Amino acid sequence: MFYITDQTPFYAVEDVRFLTGRPPKTEKISKEEFLEKLEEYIANLENRLQHKKEPEEGTLLENLLEGSGSPVIQTLNSILLKAVRTGVSDIHFEPFSDRVSVRYRLDGVLHEINTLPKNAYPQVVSRIKVISKLNVAEKRLPQDGRIRVKAGNKEIDMRVSTLPTVFGERVVIRLLDRTGSVLTLEELGFYPDDMEKYKRIIKKPHGIVLITGPTGSGKSTTLYATLLELKTPRKNIITIEDPVEYQIDGISQIQVNPKIDLTFANGLRSILRQDPDIIMVGEIRDFETAEIAVHASMTGHLVLSTLHTNDAPSAVARLVDMGVEPFLIAASLEGVVAQRLVRKICENCKTQRKATQWEKEQIKRYTGKDVDLIHYGKGCEECLNTGFKGRIAIYEIMEIDEELRSSISKNVETYRLRDMAREKGMKTLAEDGIRKVVDGITTVEEVLQVTQV
Repeated sequence: MFYITDQTPFYAVEDVRFLTGRPPKTEKISKEEFLEKLEEYIANLENRLQHKKEPEEGTLLENLLEGSGSPVIQTLNSILLKAVRTGVSDIHFEPFSDRVSVRYRLDGVLHEINTLPKNAYPQVVSRIKVISKLNVAEKRLPQDGRIRVKAGNKEIDMRVSTLPTVFGERVVIRLLDRTGSVLTLEELGFYPDDMEKYKRIIKKPHGIVLITGPTGSGKSTTLYATLLELKTPRKNIITIEDPVEYQIDGISQIQVNPKIDLTFANGLRSILRQDPDIIMVGEIRDFETAEIAVHASMTGHLVLSTLHTNDAPSAVARLVDMGVEPFLIAASLEGVVAQRLVRKICENCKTQRKATQWEKEQIKRYTGKDVDLIHYGKGCEECLNTGFKGRIAIYEIMEIDEELRSSISKNVETYRLRDMAREKGMKTLAEDGIRKVVDGITTVEEVLQVTQV
């Protein structure tokens, strides 16, 4: 079918007839429909060519430092390259009635860094779909894809998510540096007393150790650092994750795949037949996974996993809500670590000022100290004028002793567990965070914002 509009010159049809040797079938459509079909045809053609060049899924598709290609490719490459160099975790493309906003999530906070013209945005989306092997013609349904790109000596794993909205498709790209190194426990932000307590917990021969917190609070990073600490040639360590974010030499890592029924629960059952010493489960999401993890911990295995709870004592109530018996939790749980991430003051523009009355009160409340001067970031080019660069974790560590174990088996209320743990020396998230304020690492506002006080 040869599509034409009112503006199509008459000789164009004659050219097609001459080239094909027969008169083409024509259909007259509006200019808007013509442009849409042309865009779809070009995108599909590029998609076919791309698949011919890159037959293997997950191969390295492009070098972001190469500035060749169409303006659309150059624009997208520029956005991605700046994101990689700045160290952002997510890129948001958000279409509105009059513009398309491009925002970076840096240190957990979104910043608008660019706007795109509405008429060019469909081509940008098509390009993103092409390199992430999504259906270019499908614009009505959400899609998920992934791609690896190269920026200099860095290999970046991009996870692409599209979502149709009233003004066009919204795209979010999550960036994960595959060449980045896994942090060690010493680099995470533990104070020496908390470090000693945490190492004592994870060196137990068996039991469950839980890391809790909301999405994006650094739980996976803490788990990977823990695995590095525990890894020895004498230990058989197996993980099941969704997804595998970092590959650690000497550890067997399994990727969850619901399409073939490889869930956390099914994978965990299979791991137990592999004679493991230490098992890491990416997340305990349901009763089945929790039950297997508990029984694994009671049969001589150390199990590391994560939960979504607001603080450490609430992890017990969460497991009970899933259906795990309190006496089983008491018998298997060795420790719970709740954590959050706070932004660190930029070292390049860090300076001091007088603390406000409110800041003095908060510091006094949580540390008992009187402080007159506190640190803050003035803002500079290095931190995008935010005053912050990088993040650090704040922790709440509940080590389970016999008294707490007895209370858990009796299914006491969460607030009583919290009071008991604090009597035994547990510092709350806010207390640990304010200690970092006094040490000039972060600010009062940052700490109280994430601890919801």
